[in-house]
Parts: sequence; structure tokens; C-alpha cells
Amino acid sequence: METYLDIITNSYANYWNYVKQSMLFQLNWENYFYGLILISLVVWGLEILFPWRKNQAVFRKDFWLDTFYMFFNFFLLNLIVLIALSNTAAQVFNDLLGIVNLNITDLQIFSINNFPYGLRLLVFFVIIDFVQWYTHTLLHKYEFFWNFHKVHHSTKEMGFAAHLRYHWMEPVVYKSMKYIPLAIMGGFNAQDVAIVHFFNIVIGHLNHANINWDYGFLKYLLNNPKMHIWHHAKELPENQKMGVNFGITLSIWDYIFKTNYIPKDGRDIEIGFNGDEDFPKDFITQELYPLKK
Repeated sequence: METYLDIITNSYANYWNYVKQSMLFQLNWENYFYGLILISLVVWGLEILFPWRKNQAVFRKDFWLDTFYMFFNFFLLNLIVLIALSNTAAQVFNDLLGIVNLNITDLQIFSINNFPYGLRLLVFFVIIDFVQWYTHTLLHKYEFFWNFHKVHHSTKEMGFAAHLRYHWMEPVVYKSMKYIPLAIMGGFNAQDVAIVHFFNIVIGHLNHANINWDYGFLKYLLNNPKMHIWHHAKELPENQKMGVNFGITLSIWDYIFKTNYIPKDGRDIEIGFNGDEDFPKDFITQELYPLKK
């Protein structure tokens, strides 16, 4: 029987092999390493060609810090702790279910594997996006979570790489919130996850990019730069001090739950949060900030 130590050891070994295979072009559709680089270069190119804030430098404020965050959170964090922690937590959860004579399949209400391929992807994407939208609201609602989420909101000039500037605790919260819904619907596979994840990265990069886009009538369905800039606004309406426009990929949740807010063109608004002038400016101190709080 595999012990927790075995799970941790295998997690490190397997993820290191995955990263190595990615960098050596030994993977195809699931190659997140070069997929992230390609998406980032394309969106950065769009920023350069079609800038919304024309006086914003190509290498904007904190460009290199955000770029480091992007690779750290997407790869190094997984290698250091996240994959091992996630796999171990999943096994602990399964063991706790075993105490009451249950297993993870007993939680499965339906299997999306029985759905047509397109519908399976759509259901998987919509459910996960809603869970992420709701989790995002919690990061703003509770001070404990907000102190971690401040790292993401500490950016003072928006650009594509700001998408993946976040504290390492955030994916722990998001993954924990997604675990039960994923168990309930079951039946998805690694390729489904990769397709949805790459799509979310594209939209997330665009949301933070210096691009004057709102996608026309699709703005009521997809989050977009002209909507998401208001999520980062330093000054929020009195009746929505907790935050606005929480959409991750889809904007429709904000319109349904009345958290949408686009009062005017937000091109030149100040972004950040009250007190951000005293927020740490370097990676290490930002990572330590919520732990000290």
C-alpha cells in the first residue's frame, strides 16, 4: 500500500519528469511550458500592436517581477510543494471517506464521460468556472484570504503577465474548492483539463492585457480587459467595497449575481488597493506579507 511518504516522493519525481519532458519537446498537447510561452508572446505582441494605454511602456512597471511570478506559480510552485500537497490531500480525503465506508466514486452524482465530447467539455468548463468565480469572491470577502489576494492586486500597471501574479496560497484555496465538484461529476480526462486550462490562460492573459477590447456582444459572456480593469480599480463604489467583476473566464456570473460594474471607460483609472503604497515591492517580501499579517 502506498504511504503518504511514497505519494510525496512520487509526486516530486513525476512532476520533475513532466517539466523535463516539456522542455525537451517530448510532450504534445499537454506541454504547458511552451504553451504558456507561446500564449504570452502572442498576447504581449497584441499589447505592442494595439495598446489601450499608449503611454504605457512595453516593459511596463513590474514587468519582470510579473514574468517571474508567471513561471514560479505555473511551474516552480508545483515542483516545490503544490503537486505533492495536492496529491497527499486527496489521499487523506479518500482515507477519511474510508473510515465511514465510502470512497470517492460514491460522491459521483453523474459522469460527464457519458456526454458527447463537446457537451462534456462545456459542462466541465462551466462548472469549474463558476466554482472559481465563487472562490474569487471569498478572496475579497474575508480578510484572511484578502491578505493573500493583495499580492495579485498590488500591480500598478496592467499587462498580460499580471494574470499570474498571485500568492502561492491562492491555488491551494482554488484547488480545495474544486475538489468536490470534480469528484461529483467525474469522467473527465487529462486532455479535457488541458484544453480548458489553455483556454482559461488565453482569456486570463487578455483580461489583464493593455488592449482595448470588450468582444462586442460577447462581453456579457466572456470576461474582457475593459471589464476586468474595474476589478483592479483602487476606488470602488460605496455599495460594492468588497469588489466587483469577479469573473475568471466567464463574465456571465457577475451579470447574474449583480456584481458587474463598468461605469465608464476605465483606461486611465488608478489600480491597486487602499494602502498599496506601503505594500512590499519585491517577490520574497510579498510572499511573506500575509504570513506576517
